[in-house]
Amino acid sequence: MNEDRSILRKIAGYFFQGLLFITPVFVTVYIIFSLFIFVDGLIPFDVPGLGLLALLLGLTLLGLLGNTIFAKPVYTYLQKLLDRAPLIKTVYNAVSDLMGAFVGKKKTFNQPVMVRLSQEYDLEKPGFITAENLAQLGIGDDKVAVYLPHSYAWSGNLFIVPRANVRPVDVKASDYMKFIVSAGVSNVGEKDEE
Repeated sequence: MNEDRSILRKIAGYFFQGLLFITPVFVTVYIIFSLFIFVDGLIPFDVPGLGLLALLLGLTLLGLLGNTIFAKPVYTYLQKLLDRAPLIKTVYNAVSDLMGAFVGKKKTFNQPVMVRLSQEYDLEKPGFITAENLAQLGIGDDKVAVYLPHSYAWSGNLFIVPRANVRPVDVKASDYMKFIVSAGVSNVGEKDEE
């Protein structure tokens, strides 16, 4: 009986983990697709690609406006609304943090590394250091947080590993991510001067 409950808990855990993984992706794709359909319906001319161009320009303009002083009160108001809806806030923050990790001002996938998986075997996995200071988790300076992306997927795992098992790799972070996601098929160029 207890084993059945344990299995059901694991299945439920996997279900919710899958839901948390797919929801931000689905919501983002759905919103962009809906915006495209909406904008395309507003344009009175039947010019192929004009709706997509208008959507791209609109999103760029929105990004520009988001960096102005006028956006701060709107952002504060939206944050207060999100605080009242914990599930939506969790999904929003997850999407926001993931997007910011790649294209935001606080890029976190910018330290490519190789992680030694075992002392017994000469086996390493490519990844990115995402946090070097884990004091807030009660973990000492001898460990770091490393994200190990999966190949051919938009997922991965976060591991806390000994700092001694991590070796920096001198390549451009975006090339390294392409290399990992393509299962080693993409070429890795030289690291940009930053």
